[in-house]
Amino acid sequence: MKVDWRTIFGPALTTATALIAIVVDRSFLAVPNPAPLFVCIVAFAGSLSGLTSGLTSAAIAVAASALFFLNHRLTAGYDVADLVRLAMLAITAAGAAAITALLRKRMVDAFAWERRHHATAERLSAALDEVDIGIVLLDSDTRAEFINRAFRHYFSLPDEKADSKPPFIALMYHGRDTGAFELPEEQLSAFIARRTEMMRSGDSTPISIKLADGQVLRFSCTALPDGGRMLSYTPITDLIRHTDDPANTEYYRSLRAGGDRDKSARRLGAPASTAPSLAPGLPLPERA
Repeated sequence: MKVDWRTIFGPALTTATALIAIVVDRSFLAVPNPAPLFVCIVAFAGSLSGLTSGLTSAAIAVAASALFFLNHRLTAGYDVADLVRLAMLAITAAGAAAITALLRKRMVDAFAWERRHHATAERLSAALDEVDIGIVLLDSDTRAEFINRAFRHYFSLPDEKADSKPPFIALMYHGRDTGAFELPEEQLSAFIARRTEMMRSGDSTPISIKLADGQVLRFSCTALPDGGRMLSYTPITDLIRHTDDPANTEYYRSLRAGGDRDKSARRLGAPASTAPSLAPGLPLPERA
């Protein structure tokens, strides 16, 4: 059976200290009361291994003190002062063992919770890196605490910059500087200002973002309980059929937004249960 050295270290140190004090006091010179040193050792034992080690060390300390006080006077035995000191030592040592053991348990539990929380966060981060939806988590100061791989790919964001927890506005400026957005240069400032205002206000209205490489992302913002934001960039380019008229591109992008199924069904001449959802007010494209 494997023995944990932490469990026996406190009692062993208390025993060694007691033996040295008794031998020196009996054979060489008078040693002052070692009770304060015993209390320190008991506290150390409790913090190192827990309540069992601390209480064992406290019992050894009280027994050793009783031997130390024995025949320490001209007459054999104990007087009232010796008994009071032994009682005070027993109470103090037991209290020190209990307090330090409790503090140790709370510290160990906190470290265990932190490890579990960190492991869960790592698994969640790994899972979010596998999806094709860009995810950005912002703290209450709008700094990016997490940016998944999809977002980094869509906006050509280097890992060094993504891991530096940049503010949201820096991500927008990065997209502008790299030419990621399919917008005229004179419209970029207004676009960035509008996106920033939507993020700060927690506006969850989805908007479509056209990228320069032809991809289309559906952006949405979700306000979090701690004041942060979760930003999602869902690719919707695949909703546009390559054989359809490019003039009707916006219609196919709008399919993701949903709408009145019954109205769409009547316009398409199909049952409501099988017709796609259309956004209100969007014209039906003519099919060849």
